[in-house]
Amino acid sequence: MKKILGLITSVMLVGVLLAGCVSSGASGNSSEKQSKGDNDKIKIAVVPKLIGIPYFNSSEEGAIQAGKDLGVEVIYTGPTEADAAQQVKVIEDLISQNVDAIAVAPNDAASLTPVLKKAKEQGIIVIDWDTPADQSLVELSVHQIDDEAYGRHFTQTLVEQMGTEEGEIAIVTGGLSAANLNTWIDAAKKEMEENYPGLKLVTDKIPTDEKQQVAYQKTLDLMKSHPNLKGIMVFSTPAPLGVAQAIQEKGMQDKIAVIGGTLPKDSIPYLEDGSLDMAVLWEPDKLGYLTVSLAKDLVEGKKPENGQNIENVGGIELWKDGKTVIMGPPTDFTKENAGDYDF
Repeated sequence: MKKILGLITSVMLVGVLLAGCVSSGASGNSSEKQSKGDNDKIKIAVVPKLIGIPYFNSSEEGAIQAGKDLGVEVIYTGPTEADAAQQVKVIEDLISQNVDAIAVAPNDAASLTPVLKKAKEQGIIVIDWDTPADQSLVELSVHQIDDEAYGRHFTQTLVEQMGTEEGEIAIVTGGLSAANLNTWIDAAKKEMEENYPGLKLVTDKIPTDEKQQVAYQKTLDLMKSHPNLKGIMVFSTPAPLGVAQAIQEKGMQDKIAVIGGTLPKDSIPYLEDGSLDMAVLWEPDKLGYLTVSLAKDLVEGKKPENGQNIENVGGIELWKDGKTVIMGPPTDFTKENAGDYDF
């Protein structure tokens, strides 16, 4: 009997020890995760369409400043060209760095879906900024402006600068796959169809690979092919400068109106002589700041609210879908006010 009781006792003891080992392993993982949250800085990656152009340089300044102000580590990195394949590699690398959140401005939303899905599966919070990604994967979509209002504003402003509601016009864009550019262009066309039937598009939208020099050359070709052209809308930050450069070189300031979404500081030489009539944009440094601020909140389990005031940015709008955030209305930059801005 004693032998039987001894055997039962031994089995129970082994079971308790095994249970203790399992429990210890589980709590060890939990402790490690907790320790990371307590002792390490939150790590937020911000991925622009490309690095090295003034618009995204300004966004970087805002993102880095937010990191300093909010006490989080910000990694601002992206491809050197507006190339979807390069952007995928950048995000793969960020996943391996075990960042807490990735905020991306896709060159081609569909191309990023697999790698963003991989990030989510590894527990990384995914949001988009500047340009929408696959909405089924992002927890927030940070927009600089209301896309439809922005596109319609381009058409309305171009008509004002042309001084007529009739005539031949063209649309120049940074790239054919960029979702935000295409959304703005669609809204601009919608405004034309609904309110300005006298405007005639002379060609399909003209891509420029987000390069000023390409925009310059294609505008020269455009003016040569369409000598009666009266207006050009340009959706991109480098391209308006190339378009204006061509207008300036050919002395067409009084014949062709140009509206472009570019930075005021870069626009001044063209705004002053009328080769660019108006730049319409927002403050990209604030967009970078807002993106990091909202990403930090998400990592900490806090979601944005409609009308919430973000320090150093201002009040934001949250749409009913619970994920679309609008930073604010666009700003018109002219020769009179462009010098007031430092970006």
